[in-house]
Amino acid sequence: MNQKLKTAFAFAKNIFETGAITETSREVEIDICKHLSNAKGKVFVEFGIGHGNITQEILNSISHTSKLYAFEVNKEFCEHVRETITDERLIVINDGAEQVKKYVKGPVSGVVSSIPFSFFSNEKAKIILENAYELLENESYFSQVLYTKFNFKKFQMVFDECKLTSNKKLLTEYIYHCKKITV
Repeated sequence: MNQKLKTAFAFAKNIFETGAITETSREVEIDICKHLSNAKGKVFVEFGIGHGNITQEILNSISHTSKLYAFEVNKEFCEHVRETITDERLIVINDGAEQVKKYVKGPVSGVVSSIPFSFFSNEKAKIILENAYELLENESYFSQVLYTKFNFKKFQMVFDECKLTSNKKLLTEYIYHCKKITV
């Protein structure tokens, strides 16, 4: 069985964890990482690593002296990424995004996320977004991919500036780019 078919089965089996039935498109991988700094020694966070396609793009975008803390609740996905991406900058954490402050003390230069906010309670979503905002450096981004734009207001309530882009392929993937701006 080819990798794309295996991924589709794994995602469908875990739809309420992944919020997706397939990996994100190559265009989304590039778009969601476009605000990541390649300055040396930075810290980045990813929520929802799936099978690691966005994870690999993050690693391709950041400097060789930076670190990526990648959170995933699905143990099988964590094991898969640990086996397929061997990069000393990657720290895979088998835990939920709401636990980010337990593992990362900040400052964080960017957050990339593909977790299913549509399936989260408002309280859980608020905790995740507020924790990410607190950890982010000024002028840094929280970038999120979702299959709906109905969650946009949740992000606008926390972040100082939010923009929405979309990639219309078979499924419409919306990318939220949310910026922290402190005065």
